[in-house]
Amino acid sequence: MSAKTELALVLAGVDKQFRQGKRSTQALTQLSVQVQRGRITGLMGPDGAGKTTLMRLAAALLHPDAGEVQVLGLDTRTQASLIQQQIGYMPQRFGLYEELSLRENLDLYADLQGLPDAERAARCAELLRLTALSPFAARRAGDLSGGMKQKLGLACTLLRAPTLLLLDEPTVGVDPISRRELWSIIQTLHGQGATVLVSTAYLDEAERCDDIILLDQGRCLAQQPPAAFTAPLAGHCWRVRHAGMHRRALQESLLTRPGVRDATLQAEGVRVLLAENPPQPAPDEDWQPQPPRFEDAFISLLSPPSTPGQPAPAMSTPSRDQRASDPVPRSSAVTVDGGMAPAPRAGSTQPPAATSSSEPVIEVQNLRRSFGSFEAVKDISFSVTRGEVFGLLGANGAGKTTTFRMLCGLLPASSGVLRVAGVDVRQATATARARIGYVAQKFALYGNLSTQQNLHFFASAYGLRGARRQARLAWAEQEFALTDYLGTNTGALPLGFKQRLALACALMHEPRILFLDEPTSGVDPLARRAFWRRINHLAESGVTIMVTTHFMDEAEYCDHLVLMSRGEVLAFGSPQAIRAQATTPDHPEPSMEDAFVQLIQTHESDSRQAA
Repeated sequence: MSAKTELALVLAGVDKQFRQGKRSTQALTQLSVQVQRGRITGLMGPDGAGKTTLMRLAAALLHPDAGEVQVLGLDTRTQASLIQQQIGYMPQRFGLYEELSLRENLDLYADLQGLPDAERAARCAELLRLTALSPFAARRAGDLSGGMKQKLGLACTLLRAPTLLLLDEPTVGVDPISRRELWSIIQTLHGQGATVLVSTAYLDEAERCDDIILLDQGRCLAQQPPAAFTAPLAGHCWRVRHAGMHRRALQESLLTRPGVRDATLQAEGVRVLLAENPPQPAPDEDWQPQPPRFEDAFISLLSPPSTPGQPAPAMSTPSRDQRASDPVPRSSAVTVDGGMAPAPRAGSTQPPAATSSSEPVIEVQNLRRSFGSFEAVKDISFSVTRGEVFGLLGANGAGKTTTFRMLCGLLPASSGVLRVAGVDVRQATATARARIGYVAQKFALYGNLSTQQNLHFFASAYGLRGARRQARLAWAEQEFALTDYLGTNTGALPLGFKQRLALACALMHEPRILFLDEPTSGVDPLARRAFWRRINHLAESGVTIMVTTHFMDEAEYCDHLVLMSRGEVLAFGSPQAIRAQATTPDHPEPSMEDAFVQLIQTHESDSRQAA
């Protein structure tokens, strides 16, 4: 086989620009990368790096402005139809027909792809077995869980057994069990000879790839195997513990120290990435070396180094264009309930002031919700105290979003007690809503309105008037670094900026309680880190946070968790207590993801056997 035929995809000197009105965006700049046949290649990078543009060029849906794109030896400008007959492309939002059944969706896509009738039955049966969807073939697609929808989208993509499979964030928004199932399918396809190019926001998935292309601002920073990214960081990664300090306070302290590139909560301590080696522990700190991960390399290559003596970038994360030139935040405090909650100063070793109390601000007793004969939430009870970060976890379809919507007064409960901020939600819905902020799973922004228009709309919706309205609008623009995007339609914003805007809108009226329904789904790790520093400061200032997430590392930021399965509470407690329930002699230190998968799979297996 010649060197040319060993390559499934070649981009050589590719430029691609998009224009919207007077604004232009350079998506790719002189990009040259190659994807070898028979390998799984990961496509990584922050929001706006150019990953989706590269995918659409590889699918021959776009033409480059300059340079060449060859797919399976064919030129995308002149041989697009031949290319599309040999590839499979699953975009971020795969177009399922929700009113059709699972099997009817497969039949429709088989028609669209021209799959011969003689091959159709066997191929569909094979894909249903591969995705474990056979028992649900007659179910309406709109009634499938998020993970099942992703597997169905992948099955539709695979009807013609592609030589090259292009997957644009196939695991976004799905729970850890579904992610593992999707990767099992990808690896099975790879074992059958398929070449796979997959983009993802989950950096642990990089370890499953043979090769990684790392993009930033439309350029290739590096292309090499995962081990080549992590090797230079040997000796730079540590786990830090402090018996007398809360993990979130320890994390904040570490982030302000010179030489610390990253600090995230991990199990009983804080995982730290150092720019230099060795560490300089403070009194009563225990530092233990850790093997580097791809996530450490990602942060090291893409995050600006901290500036000694400057506040840590807690509240305003620079845009990708600002990262190199403006690493210092515009603000080091967040407004809560009319006051200012100061962020810890650089060099401080004191934990932020604790403001949580035993006062319950969310009370749920014997809550139920039925849709016809289907009971989505089954007699659940829990309470949340002031200033607490409370996590609601579960697989897709567990009832988390239904519970959230009832707590926010957006969906009536079938029965039970719901009290939020001292208000009975079932009796005084409007009063309860005025005391909460809500960031929906799909970001409830108006895509045809500009950033500024969205801010003004939500200010009006929350009843802000006069000087207070102007002050809050100015706060939102500055605090979330939105000034440069005020005239941009929300639909055109990168995902990280949509998240910022959604959070700014939810905090516009200074609520006492903030509900966050999978707020970081699909958002890159840099934006997720900045987001969680905001959340931590809000909690320390007395705001109660209730959050759902499919990122199990984010569950570590919670004070307490409820783990739901099939509408029921499966487990309740601190992250440490949840992990302890999954501890075994063979696995004495399970991660939160390990605990999630083990507890839910065991429960749902028992449920199926009982049925």
